[in-house]
Amino acid sequence: MEWMERLNQSILYIEEHLTSEIDYERLGQIACCSAYHYQRMFTYMAGVTLAEYIRRRKMSLAAVDLQGKNEKIIDIAEKYGYRSPTAFNRAFQNIHGIAPSAVKSDGVSVKSFPPITFAIAVKGVEEMNYRIETKDAFRIIGISAPLHKEMEQNFMLVPQMWQEASMNGTIQKLASMIDIPPVGVLGVSACSDKEAWKYFIAVSSTKNSREFEEYIVPASTWAIFPGSGINQSIQKLEQRIITEWLPTSGYEYADAPDIEVYLNSDPENSQYEVWIPVRKNIRNADIWLSCQP
Repeated sequence: MEWMERLNQSILYIEEHLTSEIDYERLGQIACCSAYHYQRMFTYMAGVTLAEYIRRRKMSLAAVDLQGKNEKIIDIAEKYGYRSPTAFNRAFQNIHGIAPSAVKSDGVSVKSFPPITFAIAVKGVEEMNYRIETKDAFRIIGISAPLHKEMEQNFMLVPQMWQEASMNGTIQKLASMIDIPPVGVLGVSACSDKEAWKYFIAVSSTKNSREFEEYIVPASTWAIFPGSGINQSIQKLEQRIITEWLPTSGYEYADAPDIEVYLNSDPENSQYEVWIPVRKNIRNADIWLSCQP
């Protein structure tokens, strides 16, 4: 089963579970990757977070149910997993711009968000430089913060963490302790399904320090993409990797952290690398079944 087919199988799973629990880890298993990497791929490829997509689909179906006029709002809210009518009302208004009670009137306009389908699209002509490297496990030291299982909740956490680390001197202290490759300040998303999710600001080092936390980056094969520009440009590179390079590369996500390597400290002319853990595409159906629980 090809990579795109597995992603579309995961959409079918979402459709079948819109009125029950949607297990993010199960979505990752269907796609043969971690729940973190699944959400990351989904966000870049769909242009919307997984959580927001699920909300839109639920509210699309809820609007249809409300138009039937036979079901109570509280029952429809519970049907789509909202224990609080207030939370359901807020979610419905955010999507449709009106209260659920208004839908029962004739002639009221609501929005429809159909299920998405993933497909390979031909995009621009801008080249992408990369290299494939297999590396042994290496040790990093730094500071960490727990990440939420829904990625949209992390969008403010990580930038704030970097800002604080820069202002309080943590990054400067870490930079002075680098003594093994990769040589740079690292942003490491350690988000395996087998461990609590954490984000590290760290460096590669063999030095001991009671001030910083230790983490061992597991051995893996990495697709490494160089980039430069203002710090925000790294997000554009990451999006291009997932939407343009990954679908046609012959590779897919492996179970290891994503790493951003910041090679200098100039925010206006940053030099960096994006490390994506990869393995060759799983093509054999029996191997694909081994990803499943």
